[in-house]
Amino acid sequence: MLGDPEQEEDFQRFLRRVDEISSLVQDLSSADSAVKEKAIAEAGKRLCDQAASKEGASRTRVDRTVINTGSPDLAEAQTAEAFLAGLEKDAKERAQQRQRNELLANALKEQGNEAFRKGDYARAVQSYTEGLEKLKDKQELYTNRAQAHLKLHQYEEAIGDCEWALKCNEKCPKAYFLMGKAHLALQHYGESRQCYQKMLQTDPQKQSLFKGTEQTLFRTNNGFSLLRDKEAVRRGFCAERRSSAEVDLAVALLLLWQAVCSGNEANQHLLLTDPDVKAQLPKLLSSGVAEIQKETLALISLCSENEYGRRLLGQHRDLTSWLQILMGFVHHRDARAGSAMDILCALAAEERFVAQCSPLLPTEVLPLFTQLLASAKLVNQAALARCVGIVGSLCAAVGIRVQLAECRECWQACLQLLDQYLSSPPQLQECSFEVLGLMMNLLLESNVVIQGLALDISGRCMALLGDQDGGIVTRATGVLSRILPAAPWAVEAAVAGGVVKRMIRFLKVGGEITSTYALKTLCICTRSSREAQEALVKADRRFRVLLKLLDSENETIVGNAALCLGQCLAVPGAAKSLLDSNVVMTLLRHAGGDAARTSVQENSAIALGKLCVAEPRHLLQLRKLHGLTILNSSMKYVHSN
Repeated sequence: MLGDPEQEEDFQRFLRRVDEISSLVQDLSSADSAVKEKAIAEAGKRLCDQAASKEGASRTRVDRTVINTGSPDLAEAQTAEAFLAGLEKDAKERAQQRQRNELLANALKEQGNEAFRKGDYARAVQSYTEGLEKLKDKQELYTNRAQAHLKLHQYEEAIGDCEWALKCNEKCPKAYFLMGKAHLALQHYGESRQCYQKMLQTDPQKQSLFKGTEQTLFRTNNGFSLLRDKEAVRRGFCAERRSSAEVDLAVALLLLWQAVCSGNEANQHLLLTDPDVKAQLPKLLSSGVAEIQKETLALISLCSENEYGRRLLGQHRDLTSWLQILMGFVHHRDARAGSAMDILCALAAEERFVAQCSPLLPTEVLPLFTQLLASAKLVNQAALARCVGIVGSLCAAVGIRVQLAECRECWQACLQLLDQYLSSPPQLQECSFEVLGLMMNLLLESNVVIQGLALDISGRCMALLGDQDGGIVTRATGVLSRILPAAPWAVEAAVAGGVVKRMIRFLKVGGEITSTYALKTLCICTRSSREAQEALVKADRRFRVLLKLLDSENETIVGNAALCLGQCLAVPGAAKSLLDSNVVMTLLRHAGGDAARTSVQENSAIALGKLCVAEPRHLLQLRKLHGLTILNSSMKYVHSN
């Protein structure tokens, strides 16, 4: 694979010579006299050999021998000293030359690296080659050139460079790795595996690189045909009733598929598009054998971790049955329930899955879902909470939301779960939180079922307003803000139950989300209930809470605060209580402002008008501020838009 034998021999001779000269120079400087004398003798021998070689090359017919009349010992000493000086000089010159070559080789290596980064692999090969002409024993140049050869699909050349790199450094894991890739591309599977095994021997930490190669070897050697070609494997894997041996076989095959599909999209594609596998996966999930279910869930979960795998799973024809099967794992109290919810959560993000669920939801999925809600204390509650959350996210699709909102059984199961939570608060807290979120989503719809249950729904929410969990309170307030518009009698019951006072308290101490829901609830109650208006004036003396909300940066809060204020100004004394405040200035600023939501200008202008009608002294202040002109211009602008 190295090409020219003479070139290889020349390279080996060069390496040996460098090693010998380096060793000799080191011995000449040794503190050990015996080692030093031996080195001098060896140097003298090399000098004589070199002189004889030169004499043989340039011999003439004239004998010009000069007889040395001096002392033989003196001549020998002078010769040794001269050789040593020449050797040291030669070593320095060689070191300097190598240093220059090293700099040139490194510069050419960087040129090659830059060309490689830009995708100009041919230019990279050229730069690495020029670098090797300067320094033929630089291992990095061989491995870098091998990498460029791989990009150019020049696999034989890549293997040759890797072999040269290993001559420079026999423990170079990169050389083994690149050689393994080249052999793999040439379908030399045995050689490829040997390369990776040697790589692991030199550097065990490179195990992750070898994993991908094992997966490729499994695929290229038709490993996925095992189920199709081996009748015994197929029969045991697909059996309706399995013996213990067949269970072990199915588990082993599932574990094998997990190993070869982990992080490998090509293998996932082959597995999940195989007709037999597609047909068997739902059967394995519903097999009733815990070991098989566990490993099947692990395999599907592994594939659902990446977008490509989720898309492959979403191509199955009967995804609704998957929804039912996965929901059914909520009954299990072990890790299977969590794995099933992981998969369900991943699939719920796929449009195809959502589209397939919609038509069969009422007849096949909703009965199971309501059953799970009704038996909340008997199932895996953590998994049930996640299941409810996933169904809530599916309600982003209008078709699914409409069907659930029209299902009286679903509403009743939700209310039943909330009743169980209210009777024993420490239990079902997470489930109740998710159920309230689901109810908020469903209340984006309006129908007769919701109207008929409005009193029950609002009653449960009123009971939850005193809960110790802030998340429960926030969502209960949100449900109230959406259910009260559905039925006037629900508003009356909520007002009688003290909802206004509770909402004012939330506005004083609650966060922005809770405040948004609470303020909307107050707007709904004060719009139609004089009792609510009077309760608000009494609970929020001089409208301190509402005036503070008018200074909010949230336009929704500002608009609703102005609306709520305007609705309460008909209460005797309400407008008068604001005489010493800056309410006119504040409302005028919003009425003439440029808020994105026109409801801010409209509600502020209406509230300002009601304020001046209820208490004329506010009109005097409005005129001083040229407010009438501002209001006129503002309303024209609002109506034109």
